[in-house]
Amino acid sequence: MTTTTAGPAPAAAAVDLPRSKREIYTVMSGLLLAMLLAMLDNLVVGTAMPTIIGELGGLEHLSWVVTAYALATAVSTPVWAKLGDLYGRKGVFMASIVVFLVGSALTGLSQNMGELIGFRGAQGLGAGGLMVGAMAIIADLVPLRERGRYQGMMAAVMPLAFIGGPLLGGFLTDNFSWRWAFYINLPLGVLALVVVGLTMHLPGRRAERVSIDWRGAGLLAAGLAALTLLCSWGGSQYPWTSAPIIMLGVVTVAALAAFVAVERRVTEPVLSLALFRSRNFTAATALTFLTGFAMFGAVTFLPQFQQNVQGASATSSGLQLLPLMGGMLVTSLLGGQLVTRTGRYRGLLIAGSMIMTAGLALLATMSVTTGQLTTSVYMVVLGVGMGLLMQTTMLVVQNSVAQRDVGVASGAATLFRTIGGSIGVSLLGTLFAQQVQSARAGAAPSGRQLTPSMLEALPAPLREAYQSAITSGIHQVFLWAAVIAVVALIAAWGIREVPLRGSSSRVTT
Repeated sequence: MTTTTAGPAPAAAAVDLPRSKREIYTVMSGLLLAMLLAMLDNLVVGTAMPTIIGELGGLEHLSWVVTAYALATAVSTPVWAKLGDLYGRKGVFMASIVVFLVGSALTGLSQNMGELIGFRGAQGLGAGGLMVGAMAIIADLVPLRERGRYQGMMAAVMPLAFIGGPLLGGFLTDNFSWRWAFYINLPLGVLALVVVGLTMHLPGRRAERVSIDWRGAGLLAAGLAALTLLCSWGGSQYPWTSAPIIMLGVVTVAALAAFVAVERRVTEPVLSLALFRSRNFTAATALTFLTGFAMFGAVTFLPQFQQNVQGASATSSGLQLLPLMGGMLVTSLLGGQLVTRTGRYRGLLIAGSMIMTAGLALLATMSVTTGQLTTSVYMVVLGVGMGLLMQTTMLVVQNSVAQRDVGVASGAATLFRTIGGSIGVSLLGTLFAQQVQSARAGAAPSGRQLTPSMLEALPAPLREAYQSAITSGIHQVFLWAAVIAVVALIAAWGIREVPLRGSSSRVTT
């Protein structure tokens, strides 16, 4: 069902007035803080997860702590965007912060894994409005000719989150409690609310009628949730040929088929299918999906190996992820500069896909005796590959559509990266749990869950058996991730070298 609502007519005060830099920077501080909260919360959990599992149990549901958040964020993003068009960006943006903070408080109070997963989903619903709201507000505040400077500041939040998230999660877990990884959002979120509420003055609305594709959003949510459950439960909680798994497969196919049918008819679809007529857009979106798959998989499961096998604390395991993030950030920046100077990008995509696959394959070779230096080298290789892909794929996506569709194309690419991370963590989490479950009963007294600190108290044979099980799970995770990453290489080969907009050659799609 598509709801069309009449918005208020533009007022005389809707004329865009010049903004002072001080005013813009003040508002930006609130926007950047809200964006940082959304990005951090999907990364802060990784280094805290071994302790969370030890206290709450539910190893088989590990992946859903990340998946619930990512899935809710992906599905709610286009809905928040439409609500901002309907009811005004400031109020909707502040509402999304409130939803996020309520979810954060409830997540910190969780007493079991089911509550943790459910409240993480509530957090994700709010996070979906933080990112899209901040980008739309900047578009309202700043003229197009000056917008690049401020969007560059917003882009800088991503590397800060990738580096700071695992570090913050580890520090809070070691020195306070894993619950503070969520409670820390409350004072920061309140500060963002105060700054936005007191300083933001937006121009009047420009659109009188806006449609919200509620039916499309609902079908997309149902299809993705069923697919993620299928990947998470298949082969672990239920056999692949069991009735629940078959039913989930039927729901997935039916919901996504109905979603496609709805999107072909509505005026303003959640995801425009016309975008996929471009060969480059389709291939670049596939690359984006697979990069999200690899990125979130690495950040989620590497701390398990670092803490349980290599003996790192939660804080130091966050520090040990820096080679991955550093390699990704450096090559992302260098790759962007190289594309700008040469106008060529296909070679970078092919190289990035090959290096990412190699990095995942190297991580799959880790054993109980693998040292931290070796692991760091492997992470650098993976980070270099992902860095070459992340910005370049977005550039190809934007260059593959008409200028008027750049925004919706960028949103689609972001959606697929989030979905890739969600499904990747779920599927890889199932593989990991299957490997560890069989050994846990023998290694853990009375079948108890183990935190990394509890491992030190176990007799050497039991500790070594548990560490071997963790290592076996990590091997399966990265081996299958490397196999799937080969698809990224195939997609990269399928991209054509279309001249970038602004070059002397004509752009074709």
